[in-house]
Amino acid sequence: MLAYCLEHTEGIGFSNGIAEPEEPAIAVRDLTGRVRVWIDIGSPDAARVHKASKAAPRVAIYTHKDPKKLLEEWTGKRIHRGPDVELYGFDRSMVEGLVARLERRMVFALLLTGEHLYINIGEVGIEGAVQRYALAPRAGDP
Repeated sequence: MLAYCLEHTEGIGFSNGIAEPEEPAIAVRDLTGRVRVWIDIGSPDAARVHKASKAAPRVAIYTHKDPKKLLEEWTGKRIHRGPDVELYGFDRSMVEGLVARLERRMVFALLLTGEHLYINIGEVGIEGAVQRYALAPRAGDP
C-alpha cells in the first residue's frame, strides 16, 4: 500500500496478484493500456527486473527487506538499463511499527517530505526514511 501511495498518479492500478505472475504488482498505464511505470514490491530476482526494465520506461521497486542484500544478489546479473532502475528501501523500525498496527480496514494519513515518511494511524505517529539505492552498471555496459 505504501508503494501505491508514494507512486500515486493518473493510471495507477494493482495487478491481479499471483494470478498474473508476469505483470507488475502495481502499474501506471497510459490511456492505451501500455505500462509506463512498472512498480514491484519485495525482492524480485534480477531476471524479473531485467524484464521489467525492457517492458516499461520507468521501473520502481519498493522493498521492506535489506536493499543492500538485494543489490548484492543483482550484482553481475544482466539488468536492462540497470542504473535507471529505482530501488527504494523502507526504514525497518517504521515497517515494524506499521505491521504492529495493521488491520483489514484502516484509515491513515501519509506525508512524504524529502526522503522522510510520516504516517498517522489514529493517535499514533510512525516515521522513517524511504531511501533510494542505485544499481551499479555491469562491467562492460555503456
